[in-house]
Amino acid sequence: MIPYKTLLRIDRSSKQALHIQLTNQFIDLIKARTLIANAKLPSSRTLSKLIGVHRQTVVASYEELALQGWVKSIVKKGTYVNEDVPVLQQQWVNDRPNARARQSGFQFRKALFLNRVFPQHFDKDYIYINDGVSDERLAPVNEIATLYRKLSNKKYVRDYMGYGTTYGNATLREVLVDYLNITRGLNITIDNILITRGSQMGMFLASQLLIETSGYIVIGETNYSSADTTFQYANAKLLRVRVDKDGLDTKEIETLAKTYNVRAVYTTPHHHHPTTVTLSAQRRIHLLNLSKTYGFAIIEDDYDYDFNYNHAPILPLASHDINGNVIYVGSVCKTVAPVYRVGYLVASKDFVDECAKLRRFVDRQGDAILELTFASFIKEGNLDRHINKVTKIYKTRRDFFCKLLKAELDDYLSFQIPKGGMAIWAILNKSYSWNKVTEIALKHKLIIPEWQRYDMANLNHNAIRIGFASYNEDEAVELVSRLKNIMLELS
Repeated sequence: MIPYKTLLRIDRSSKQALHIQLTNQFIDLIKARTLIANAKLPSSRTLSKLIGVHRQTVVASYEELALQGWVKSIVKKGTYVNEDVPVLQQQWVNDRPNARARQSGFQFRKALFLNRVFPQHFDKDYIYINDGVSDERLAPVNEIATLYRKLSNKKYVRDYMGYGTTYGNATLREVLVDYLNITRGLNITIDNILITRGSQMGMFLASQLLIETSGYIVIGETNYSSADTTFQYANAKLLRVRVDKDGLDTKEIETLAKTYNVRAVYTTPHHHHPTTVTLSAQRRIHLLNLSKTYGFAIIEDDYDYDFNYNHAPILPLASHDINGNVIYVGSVCKTVAPVYRVGYLVASKDFVDECAKLRRFVDRQGDAILELTFASFIKEGNLDRHINKVTKIYKTRRDFFCKLLKAELDDYLSFQIPKGGMAIWAILNKSYSWNKVTEIALKHKLIIPEWQRYDMANLNHNAIRIGFASYNEDEAVELVSRLKNIMLELS
């Protein structure tokens, strides 16, 4: 006799319906073979008395079990476990089924280069050194929320609630065409732009299309590590070239292009990631000419075009491209706040069309209402006003942070004051290592994440990026103070 009174437990405080609780417990008993094939279940009246529920609760449970195929009801005879249900092969631990195994029972691709270690949680009194992000406290949340609510109340917005185009919202594309043509000197139409969830998605789509089985992509010897990983995942072979005060060494690129079938060159020309240097005008033209001669693509990641402190923004490579060789990716995310996943990919029409096809199977579409919101946000001048506002703040923070570093840490690290962007390239004195600094930092509640990603080529340059834009003066003082205490402990 099966002890149903002990095995079946009803939790009346649970939000789950009682008959569903009962149904799920019966299913577990059948899977565990506590109830074997053709076993007869108690009558609804008997079971309701045993476990203290209404008879209709048991009736509803039996009906659900029958609908799912676990049991069968025979008129005037009762309810029986279905003999057609096969035995489920599963691992049992301490007389209970292992609901979700930690290890898969099948083979799949594991890419070690995808491994990243980010602290998932830390107390508020810890300081996290980022590599150059905007201050989300300055984000124009109220303006964006007001526009979003206003649009949501419009009757026509229902037209955007279903599946839409994989190219992104047409209104935002048109607005961005005008905006990028004016601010970046581009000469594009709506056919040249695809809305993405950020520049990272643009790089992913581009690399998947450029690399068929294997191919070469040229990157800097110091480079944005996420770009490295994206290209590796596309099975690209990475060729590294020197980066100096004028950016990527295009003469080295030319030498490689003569030897290898280079599919693309990846560059962050405005402020090279991670060193912050700007690609010189001479090298920009040289790179464009090389792309025409050797038929490779230029993936131009203009991740922080908007923040310049010493001069007007330098026009991107895409503004000079007349041969369809530049794939230009950017986003609103870094300018406004990372949570707003709105970016763009600009390229020749045929390439954009192919990206749109692939995007269907990666991320069917973005948030059409959010895209409409940003179309209004840009068209009404809110984006320009936000950029003007935060650029002044970030310049002040850059100047203060650099002055503070010079005064407090000059004996330990060196740097050049960046002309733009949101971070500095800090080179640690060779007497110390970031490995040891990172280890000691935790004692001082300072987190330096993944310093190794700044030296993917193993150059031993002993440098990392330290963001300044997201720290106000008090926070900057505290960060530098903790870093100085760490260095004094190591001295």
